[in-house]
Amino acid sequence: MPAISTGIKYFNIYRSASFSKFVSTVNCHYEECYNNNQNIVFLCIGSDRATGDCLGPVTGHILTKSQKNLPVFGTLSSPVHAQNLGSTIEYIYNAVPRPYIVAIDASLGIRQHIGHVTSGTGPLSPGIGVNKKLPCVGDAFITGIVNTSNSNSHLTLQTTKLSTVVDLAEFIAKGILKAAGKRTDLHVCSSFQCPV
Repeated sequence: MPAISTGIKYFNIYRSASFSKFVSTVNCHYEECYNNNQNIVFLCIGSDRATGDCLGPVTGHILTKSQKNLPVFGTLSSPVHAQNLGSTIEYIYNAVPRPYIVAIDASLGIRQHIGHVTSGTGPLSPGIGVNKKLPCVGDAFITGIVNTSNSNSHLTLQTTKLSTVVDLAEFIAKGILKAAGKRTDLHVCSSFQCPV
């Protein structure tokens, strides 16, 4: 859940000025991908079985419904979670030439940061908030802080407000789509089809 990186940017999704700043940050991820001649992939991590952990699948669902040509892994109908994360990462590296992976996941934090999106470069370490050892992944990351971190994180994820998760997912997906819509140089592997 927390990322292994420095220079993490925070965006309060309930402040109107945050959206344009988030779009600019996403555009920097696209720029990095373009400059390195890579193909962008969005890896939306999480389970649809716990409210607090479904940020990734909800974001992936919105992205796939809105933009058919963006390579997205992890949706409500086909989530990427602890059991299949490793095989999904392996599949991406075998199927996509020079992938630039943007990992998207839910995060736990302090109360004042609930409703914030974070973003930065470097890999994401999914599952760390619930003491799971999962592979680190991503050239860049986006997280949504859905609830507070505490000693009973599993229960916290089960009792997280769905409205918070949906608000965060919509903010993230709309930012990704708006930034993508502005680019004519976006590298998307045309021969690649995401599994359904």
